[in-house]
Parts: sequence; C-alpha cells; structure tokens
Amino acid sequence: MIDCTVVGGGPAGLNATLVLGRARRNVVLVDSDEARNKITDASHGFITRDGVKPAEFRAIAHQEFSQYPTIQTLKDKVVEITKEKNGFLVKTEMKKQWATRKVILATGVKEKFPNIPNLRDFYGTSIFNCPYCDGWEVRDQPLALFGIIDYTLHTAKILRNWSQNLVIFTNGEELTKSQAKEIQKNELRVETSPIRLLIGKEGKLQKIELENGNIIERVGGFVTPELVQASELGTRLGIKLNDTGGHHSDEVGKTKIHGLFVAGEASNVYPAQLIIAAASGAEAAMAVNVELTHEGILGSDK
Repeated sequence: MIDCTVVGGGPAGLNATLVLGRARRNVVLVDSDEARNKITDASHGFITRDGVKPAEFRAIAHQEFSQYPTIQTLKDKVVEITKEKNGFLVKTEMKKQWATRKVILATGVKEKFPNIPNLRDFYGTSIFNCPYCDGWEVRDQPLALFGIIDYTLHTAKILRNWSQNLVIFTNGEELTKSQAKEIQKNELRVETSPIRLLIGKEGKLQKIELENGNIIERVGGFVTPELVQASELGTRLGIKLNDTGGHHSDEVGKTKIHGLFVAGEASNVYPAQLIIAAASGAEAAMAVNVELTHEGILGSDK
C-alpha cells in the first residue's frame, strides 16, 4: 500500500511530494498537467526562483525527485477517491488504481472571468491577477482594473504602490453608493460603460474600446476573477468549503476525514502565490508523516 498519494502537481503538490520523499515515504504524485499558471511568462516572489518560467519550475522539482527512490510521478488525472477501512482507493482517468493510506489534495482552483471580450488573449502576458506576483513588471504604467467591483477596489488601493495611473472598468455595472464614496475617497478614476474590445498585439494590451465610443490607452492591467475549486474530489468525499472557497481543514490541512489532507489553494484560496502554496504543501506533508508515525507505520527506501 502506498503511504500517500498527492493529487496535483503545482507548488503545493510538488513541495508535499519532496517532503514526503525525504521522509522515506512511498508517495505517488499524480499530475494532470493543467496548472493555472501555465499561460504566464514567469513566476515571481519565490526566493531563489524569482522570474522562473512555470515549466522550468516544475522541471527543476521533478529533477530533484530523482534522488529519492520512494517518489513516483504519474501524468494522469485522478477521477475518483473512495474511503476504505485502512485508507483510500484511488482511480485515474487512464484506468489505473491503487490503495493509499493518506491523500493530499493539492488540486488548486480555476478562474471564472468577467464577461469581457477577448480578455483571455491578454491574460498572463499583460493582464494579471496578483499585484505581488506581477506588479513590479508594470510599475508606473497606465493600468486597467477589471472584475468584481469590491475586489477591484481593494486591488486598486494596493496597486497604487506600483502605479498611480489606474482606471477601474466596471463593464456596465453601476456603482453602489458606498462604492462610489470609496472611489471618491481614494481619488480613483472609473469608467462604467460596457467594454466593446481590448486592443493590442501578441498579448500586449494597448487600448480599451468602450461601447460609448471612448478609447482609453492602457498597457496592462489586473483582473479579479472568481476563483473556484478545480476539483470536486474533496466535496465528493464530504468536505465542505469554507468562506474563502477552500476546503474546511485545520492549520496544517487536516480535514475531518481521517487521512485526507488539503494543501495550497485547495485549502486557502487567497492569497494565491507560489511560495505560500509550497509552504502549505510542506505543512500538509509533515502532518501526514506525523500521522503515519503515530499509527506505527515507518518509512522505508524500498
């Protein structure tokens, strides 16, 4: 029986796998290669890896796995996890199955974008989600902000550390009195007309054309999409979602189902940064190792 199956090969899943391998645990990492940050040119804010390309980040991790004989990696997708007496039964899209004592779900989230024409043509290249990840690269530039207005207002206030030249686009949504007051208080510019088209080349935003005929020059921006769990594996097992949209768990990712842990954005949706997700994966892995040890199951290099 496998000691632990890690579902998801983002930073949380990768770090969980590394920690378990170093703890001499038989661990299987199942990665469907559907990482949310695949479309970005570079990832930032991770010490010693600032500016690394997402594919390179993953390649380095898999190279590091090679020195630990108890780590197995599988390019596949977990489609079913069943709770059993001594653990779980894992089934994959490629018709593989195995028994595992513990499971770490590091399946991440997916984005629901606002209804803005051709937004995805620019997302990851000049329109981003996280100021801490990409704010430095667009510092002092004319920026646009899109998405849920309350979240966008919060982002705008933070973004003023990087650029004072900001325009909030509500895409036809009217402001509430409290939102209008907040905008006036912070001296923010707002355009309420629906967006007709984003204009640019090769993912680089240049202009925003509105339905009222106005064309506003912007070279980049930030969007606050709704983030939802990318997988239903946890909820199918009976884990409810918390107020942030993550699975209910304790501070190390332990859920109410014995042997089931969550890490990264499967646990805490915000803030969505690589280094925080990786730390969450390490915490969950250590908790798994402690639980296995308390159950009298020791690690092995075989």
